[in-house]
Amino acid sequence: MAQIAPWIRGKLDRAGMILSALCLLHCVGTLVLVAGLGMGASFLLDPAIHKVGLALATLIAGVAIGLGALRHRRAAPFVVAMTGLTFMGGALAAGHGAHEAVLTIIGVVLVTGGHLLNLRHA
Repeated sequence: MAQIAPWIRGKLDRAGMILSALCLLHCVGTLVLVAGLGMGASFLLDPAIHKVGLALATLIAGVAIGLGALRHRRAAPFVVAMTGLTFMGGALAAGHGAHEAVLTIIGVVLVTGGHLLNLRHA
């Protein structure tokens, strides 16, 4: 079991970084499509996308970074990732618009940083 946990954690950290990249792409793409071209608002601005994304990010970060913290006993990955998740949660409360996009982008960058730190301390 001790050898399986680092393998799972590494896969989850990578999945978390991919999810963060997709979230960043969604935010920037939505701003371009909706604000710049006036299309896709009904689907791209659906609050369910943001709620599901935050739930997945929280689950993946919680497991991957939690396992990492138990293994390498460093707080930095946890603190950075949880700060990012806080920004992402704040974006849900901000409502649609530039504020939401900025908060989400800051959040996903921090969550990705937490996953990177977790992988480096592996």
